[in-house]
Amino acid sequence: MQLPAAIRTALEQQLHTSVIDFIPASGGCINHGGAIKTQSGDAYFIKWNDARKFPGMFVAERHGLERLASTNTVRVPQPVHTFEHGPWQVIVMEYLSKAFPSPRYWELLGEQLADLHRHTSSSFGLDSDNYIGSLQQINTWQNSWPEFFILNRLEVQLRLARQRGKADGHLCKRFEKLYKLFGEIFPTEQPALLHGDLWSGNLINDIKGDPCLIDPAVYYGHREAEVAFTQLFGGFDNRFYEAYHACFPIQPGFDERSDIYNLYPLLVHVNLFGGSYLTAVKQILDRFGC
Repeated sequence: MQLPAAIRTALEQQLHTSVIDFIPASGGCINHGGAIKTQSGDAYFIKWNDARKFPGMFVAERHGLERLASTNTVRVPQPVHTFEHGPWQVIVMEYLSKAFPSPRYWELLGEQLADLHRHTSSSFGLDSDNYIGSLQQINTWQNSWPEFFILNRLEVQLRLARQRGKADGHLCKRFEKLYKLFGEIFPTEQPALLHGDLWSGNLINDIKGDPCLIDPAVYYGHREAEVAFTQLFGGFDNRFYEAYHACFPIQPGFDERSDIYNLYPLLVHVNLFGGSYLTAVKQILDRFGC
């Protein structure tokens, strides 16, 4: 999609310079976006969508980027502006020129993510809600990971799946049976700051070829949920996992419980896309006798 004239005018007002070029980005089912070049010589990456459909999405994204950047661990694009203009909401970010991955790309990502996960909170959640994909993500503070995971993650998605006709009462009862196992399944750890939506599609390279994370869905959660998420949809290079474990070892038994964490992103995909994702959810429930 080309840059609408109204958004171009609003950008020029925000940036105090003229937009002289726009290169649309491919892909993306929620937002329109691309790179802009300004008369002042600066380049930015912008995204826009309908604010009526996704209220507050880019404000939440900006807060997530700023929170991650404040840790001085993982690399994220610097947010510049968020604003609304007519029906549109817009986020303007640093434009990252890309290079081939550096020799220690995966090791660096593993080390940086381990450092990010050392930033902790006293409770699980966040001071505001945000989005995962196009779905709202509820981050109400909870005192324990099982409580947070059940109330703010699994139950939210199950209710939505029932409303959309993608789940039935029998599936919900299977989850209720699974919940009774959580006290034995999950090890106790402090809530860690998570990117929240960490898969290969939200990982790019910067001009040095080093890893950069985009499109966060941040919250303080169990760090194993983040590592499990990276294994979904193809997974990361083994060098990433080796570097992460060397810096911040995960407690024994992770391989057996990683599928439990991934029930959340799988349910998100059930609600967004349906199809085989529901089959994957049921297969995990089968594994745990639920």
